Amino acid sequence: MAPVVVSRRISAPPEVVYSYLTESAKWSEWQGVEATIEAREGGIFVMKMADGTTARGQFLELTPNRRVVFTWGWVDQPGVAPGSSTVEVEIAEDGSGSLVTLSHHGLPTEEIEVHTMGWEHYVPRLAAAAEGQPLDPDRGPGG
Repeated sequence: MAPVVVSRRISAPPEVVYSYLTESAKWSEWQGVEATIEAREGGIFVMKMADGTTARGQFLELTPNRRVVFTWGWVDQPGVAPGSSTVEVEIAEDGSGSLVTLSHHGLPTEEIEVHTMGWEHYVPRLAAAAEGQPLDPDRGPGG
């Protein structure tokens, strides 16, 4: 089954974008209300949403300023168990900015639509945060 793929050009260099994927305080600026990021292979990823739900996974690969791969799933929601799917974020230098492509693999068919909506909400928030734009607190897609 095809992955969810969302791409976006970000007016920030790759090292800035990478920092928003590998630092707890920066992650929670664009997604969720709280994040615990252990940016090393085997390190944990935990992100709490405004509604109290929690996503959890583990980092599989980190190539500084170029690529971040982690497992993904929901602790307290059915459908996608922690570690059961994989998110890959590719960061390519694009002039003075970056081209970011997020691919979410291994989702059950019935979860593709909601995760597509989610990443289409969050990748622009990642861009805004990395570009230094002010963001309202995250209330989730449609919130």
